[in-house]
Amino acid sequence: MAVPKRKTSRARKNKRRAHDALRAPASSKCPQCSEPKVPHRVCTHCGSYRDRTVIETDED
Repeated sequence: MAVPKRKTSRARKNKRRAHDALRAPASSKCPQCSEPKVPHRVCTHCGSYRDRTVIETDED
């Protein structure tokens, strides 16, 4: 059975885990309705993308 010859140091362990941090999802402001939306996606509030309506939504 394979067993490590030396203990993994804290620095080496933390370098390996450097990419495990969670990031908040990016958001931008919709130019039509000023609601927050995910970049490069259709706005869920007004249904517009790149200055035109793509999805019909019932805004109240």
